[in-house]
Amino acid sequence: MRKLLVGSLLLGALSACTASREPIRIGLAGSLSDPVGVPMKRAAELAVEEINAKGGIRGRQLELIQRDDYADADSAVFVATDLYEAGVSAVIGHLFSSTTIAASPVYNGGDEPVAAISPSSSSPEISGAGDYTFRICPSDLAHGAALAQWVHDTLGLRRGAVFYLNDQYGRGVRQTFVRDFVRRGGELVAIDPYLGDNPEVGPYLDRLSKNGRVQFLVVAGNRGEAEVILRQARTRGLQMPVLGGDGLEGIEEAGAIADGVYLSSAYLPSLDTPANRAFLQAYRKKFPGAGLPNQPAAATYDAVYLLRDVMARVGSKREDVRQALAQVGTGTPAFKGVTGTIAFDMRGDVPNQAVYIGMVRDGTVSLASGQ
Repeated sequence: MRKLLVGSLLLGALSACTASREPIRIGLAGSLSDPVGVPMKRAAELAVEEINAKGGIRGRQLELIQRDDYADADSAVFVATDLYEAGVSAVIGHLFSSTTIAASPVYNGGDEPVAAISPSSSSPEISGAGDYTFRICPSDLAHGAALAQWVHDTLGLRRGAVFYLNDQYGRGVRQTFVRDFVRRGGELVAIDPYLGDNPEVGPYLDRLSKNGRVQFLVVAGNRGEAEVILRQARTRGLQMPVLGGDGLEGIEEAGAIADGVYLSSAYLPSLDTPANRAFLQAYRKKFPGAGLPNQPAAATYDAVYLLRDVMARVGSKREDVRQALAQVGTGTPAFKGVTGTIAFDMRGDVPNQAVYIGMVRDGTVSLASGQ
């Protein structure tokens, strides 16, 4: 009996030792082949490589399980199910609000829910997606408010118009921009919806041209639509400033027509902070010629390191990870990252994260003067 007991103890110790050396798996979910998502993929790989080079987490390596949802809601559900069943300790994703909302019931359901941290899903609906859903970006409501303050207080403009994509994102930005701008005493000559990647806004622009009183135009939508609207506006001789939320990311690549466009963002590569300088240096070294990282990339990089810190404290069990994440900024210190200070509220939001205003000039976006 004694020999059997000793043998069992040795076997148990050996199993525990073996288990402790198994990699910790974290999921990466998003539109990883999309131009907006490729930098997210790169940043995750960079962070994991750096952490593993320094010994991993408690001596265990990180293993990144990547799944592309192709910006499709049905695919996002499939990806979420796959990652859930793969036994990941947490997920970083999804990239867009629609896919995050579609996938959230999977992550929040079942016998063993798993925490998912979106780097860039800004819809206000994310706030109610579930206890296991977190995000590292301000909501659309914050972007609309920041744009309203910028137009009224910094640019000193009092009369404008809003064109908004008639979806969750466009309506969210429009809602708070209109509310805050009017509250400040501003006047909106027109608030018009549009649909599709190639919006038919000619009649709207003709009306603005005829009115002759519009000092600015807000496009609450995405980069592609904003480019179409910009070209149509300029051909009509409308030269007023154009502004938009983080959906306009990448519009600097449109060339000279984008010069002077303002856009809000939770991150700009031009931010002069020690954390951002170090991130940019490492990103450029690993991905030479890839261009500058975007907001999803910076927030993904932060998410990997945030999970590193959390799991170094509490281990890699899903429930423990979720509980520790929920305490960041309240029960435990806030996380200091590339995108700023991360402190979650009870809904998994980061209500105090900054929103910056960038300005396009000569193919780059820099922090606009006055901030």
